[in-house]
Amino acid sequence: MSSYDQASATIPEIKSESPRRVADCEAIIIGAGPYGLSAAAHLTAAGVKAKVFGKPMEFWAKRMPAGMLLRSPRVASNISDPHHAFTLDVYERSAGIQPEAPLPLETFVRYGQWFRRQFESGLDERNVKQVDRVGKRFAVTLEDGEVLSSNRVIVAAGIGPFQSVPAVFASLQESQVSHCYQGCDVQSFSGRRVAVIGAGQSALESAALLAEAGADVELIARIPVLRWIGQHPRLHRLGPISKLLYSQHDVGPAGISRLVAAPKLMRCLPMGLRDKIRKRAVRPAGSRWLPARLQRVKISTGRSIAKAVAAGPDVELSLDDGSRRVVDHVLLGTGYAVNIARYGFLSTQLVGEIELNDGYPELQTGFKSSVPGLHFIGANAARTFGPLLYFVAGTEFASTELASYVAANRTVR
Repeated sequence: MSSYDQASATIPEIKSESPRRVADCEAIIIGAGPYGLSAAAHLTAAGVKAKVFGKPMEFWAKRMPAGMLLRSPRVASNISDPHHAFTLDVYERSAGIQPEAPLPLETFVRYGQWFRRQFESGLDERNVKQVDRVGKRFAVTLEDGEVLSSNRVIVAAGIGPFQSVPAVFASLQESQVSHCYQGCDVQSFSGRRVAVIGAGQSALESAALLAEAGADVELIARIPVLRWIGQHPRLHRLGPISKLLYSQHDVGPAGISRLVAAPKLMRCLPMGLRDKIRKRAVRPAGSRWLPARLQRVKISTGRSIAKAVAAGPDVELSLDDGSRRVVDHVLLGTGYAVNIARYGFLSTQLVGEIELNDGYPELQTGFKSSVPGLHFIGANAARTFGPLLYFVAGTEFASTELASYVAANRTVR
């Protein structure tokens, strides 16, 4: 995902005689990660002229710890295209790469970039600076000042701006605290003391990578006992019964996994029940292959940080049990909280017109928001369609539904 200029800008006025106006666009997709690339493939196949803006797979390439392995199984790591012609397996065969499980981050990034090249003509690596609604259309201003006019805008910009940073760390300098989703050069922490905060996949894997790079690492988690995905392996070895309990996406525990794999059904459930299922399916947990890699990591569970202050170049942490830690750096694996108002490219006026629920847009069929022609896919849609939309596996449902809706509701000018 790209980073966007969050400075305010004057709402552009689109006039036919404006020298900065270019040909009209039928659909503009913001974001060139898995969801944006998949949406472009499906829309193009449906005859919709869609243009994607952003640098392909940038968030995955620059904002995730180097050396990371994907949590999702291989079958759930395919970026969807309408004919299943550009799967991970196809990429690996074409590149002469031996399949691996779990999947290395570097392979997934190269796969996404290869997927993008199959649709070269529809991608523009410039970033979108601002989106405004002008009448029944959208004015999309690019980073170089060019303004496009479009019938539809599809936001597939990912989770980059949504990093969750607990207030207790607010006084620390950037050199003293960072988030897992800011990117982490683990080798640069060799010989340094690092406290990793959190109990999810990002925190656990980051702790393992740092320790393997020679850092002195302590993982501090609020939950009393660390959780591991697939803690009941016998349930996965029951043949047809296992298929009734778990979907191939492997999101959520037995039973819930099946609900999560049915986004249309999820949308029909009451919001309260939907939220319970969503939170249970993605509660902090680590992959089964991580415990063996955490042997050199000190683990403190059932503890939270009461205070964090700078002590010269060091950081002094006071825990809720009265103990203290002095470290060189704090790495936050504290997840993210969706809030589309934090997308710098959505004008304040436009955000004010979107019906929201705790930062998530309220969505209907076709991933349409309350603003006609404005759609949100990916993590932004998880409050409506369930937690499958947090994962790459959700690209198939999202892109299929989006393309079907847009193709059936095309606007002719």
